[in-house]
Amino acid sequence: MDMDKENKIVIAIIIAALIMAASIYFSFKLTGKAVGGEKTSSDYNKPNNLIGRHIVTKIIDGDTVIAEGDSVRLLGIDADEKTYPCYEAAKKRIEELVLGKEVNLEKDVEDKDQYQRYLRYIFLDNKNINLQLVAEGLAVARFSPENVKYKSEIIEAEKQARENKIGCKWGGISQTSIKSDSYETGSEWKKLAGSAIGACNAGNYIGKEAIVEGKIVDAYKSNTNTVFINFEKPYPNSCFTAVIFSSDLYKFPENIEDYFEGKTARVKGVIKEYQGKPEVILDSLEQAEVL
Repeated sequence: MDMDKENKIVIAIIIAALIMAASIYFSFKLTGKAVGGEKTSSDYNKPNNLIGRHIVTKIIDGDTVIAEGDSVRLLGIDADEKTYPCYEAAKKRIEELVLGKEVNLEKDVEDKDQYQRYLRYIFLDNKNINLQLVAEGLAVARFSPENVKYKSEIIEAEKQARENKIGCKWGGISQTSIKSDSYETGSEWKKLAGSAIGACNAGNYIGKEAIVEGKIVDAYKSNTNTVFINFEKPYPNSCFTAVIFSSDLYKFPENIEDYFEGKTARVKGVIKEYQGKPEVILDSLEQAEVL
């Protein structure tokens, strides 16, 4: 009789253990969380498409962060890449501002860029961090036609930073103007050696470094002080575009867009694709030659 009683107790304990194990298993399956509240990979599969409150877990550079496993590119700004002067300053500052903190991510029109990074404005305590980095002279304004929610505020912030020589981008940099006659003689232009491809063939060389040659038919400075130099056909039908960002304009003569227009030129660089068109970023005179 005692043996039967002991067997019943053992069986009861086994059944209770099985019920408890099943309960824990199905609870884990439903919530996606382990016992003790530890986060699992499913915690990062946010149903709201990375909008709203999220923790910044890593900083890539001055305009790209990781929020709970997802890459986020800050909208409306452009900060220096590695090897450029303000890379470390911008990266350090955004680390100070948002690393390890819960921020509010706000979407504009486009959800992701071509590299599958989420495109977002970052707010901390209702303060626009994208705008703050530009206001502190650590990044420049850069907008696509689609995402313009805070365009006027960010452009104004860059203007104020530039005029007051604030931050790494503008502090202590002399906007030196060089007499245009030195460019007319070609003494300042780098003589680009090697064979060139035609501007209208540049689209066949995406991702490759090349020398591109053609006639410049349209050149202008945008309201963000970015210069666009269009080859062979005027915008928006240009075959190829050379781009000079506002942060690099001090390396070129004043009114560079007027100087280029109507001339035949060569530019050298890695050909990239932007909105379906080939382009090269010019950040020094050594990349250009007026023929």
